[in-house]
Amino acid sequence: MEYKKIVVAGGGVLGSQIAFQAAYTGYDVVIWLRSEESKTRTQPKLDTLKQTYIDTINVMANGDMDNWARGIADADNFSVVECVRKVEEAYEKIVLEVDLNKALEGADLVIESMAENLDQKIDFYKKIAPILDEKTVLVTNSSTLLPSKLAKHTGRANKFLSLHFANSIWKNNIAEVMTQSETEEKYFNEIMEFAKSIRMIPLPVKHEKSGYLLNSLLVPFLLSAMDLVANNISDPESVDRAWTLGTGAPKGPFRIIDTVGLETAKNIVEQYQKVPSLINPLLKRMMLPYNYKAMLEMLNKYISEGKMGKSSGEGFYKYDEK
Repeated sequence: MEYKKIVVAGGGVLGSQIAFQAAYTGYDVVIWLRSEESKTRTQPKLDTLKQTYIDTINVMANGDMDNWARGIADADNFSVVECVRKVEEAYEKIVLEVDLNKALEGADLVIESMAENLDQKIDFYKKIAPILDEKTVLVTNSSTLLPSKLAKHTGRANKFLSLHFANSIWKNNIAEVMTQSETEEKYFNEIMEFAKSIRMIPLPVKHEKSGYLLNSLLVPFLLSAMDLVANNISDPESVDRAWTLGTGAPKGPFRIIDTVGLETAKNIVEQYQKVPSLINPLLKRMMLPYNYKAMLEMLNKYISEGKMGKSSGEGFYKYDEK
């Protein structure tokens, strides 16, 4: 099947990036949003992405291979003029739509990129199940929820699977493709090909695993960092410096949390908080002693003050531009 129209449900940090990258690579893209107010939050993200792509292209034009964005172009056929043209076209043709029926009409692929909230995702799938075209393939960009928890609500479990992206997808261009028990191989193969077509490197995940590959490594790292600060062991900047100076990594955990957003971090903590109550006491004692309650109190305080992360201008750090 040849995909043409892509619908991204949700205009958050990753939703807007997925939409922009798909438009950059030639697809017709619609971002479905819950309300007109959501448009006012999503449009600035697209404005910023347009400038980020152009700035990145200019860096690439200087031959800086250390900061090469593989999602934008290959080094052997790189053209500044062509890449900038594609950015301008992508920006102009992305449609923001609040009418669900209109957004989904004729969609070849729907990419659900909503908050990590199981009930909200289920509610969304129940709403769209009766109105999706027969041809439409459906994927979730969920970073922690297994597709099998959602499949029965989609009305097309055979055409439903996970497609998970890393943040800053124009340069961190991986896409993890994970099936659930009812996914037909045909659609797994189609999504692998779609990921390639938007300049991602598709990584197959052969069995369901909460966190896929990347977040199975990243989430425990972020939880450990938040636990240190929530328990007053140290402060965000010192924890970040311990990591960056000790490993040479470009970002510490709190810079990463600011990038993905504190709401996302809160949703992840809430998901992991549920796990200890579901296991026997012996296993519970063997788990890392994370203070989930303190983490949530810390995150809720920042969120209540409007410190949502880099996209809002402030999270654990302050940023010059929103």
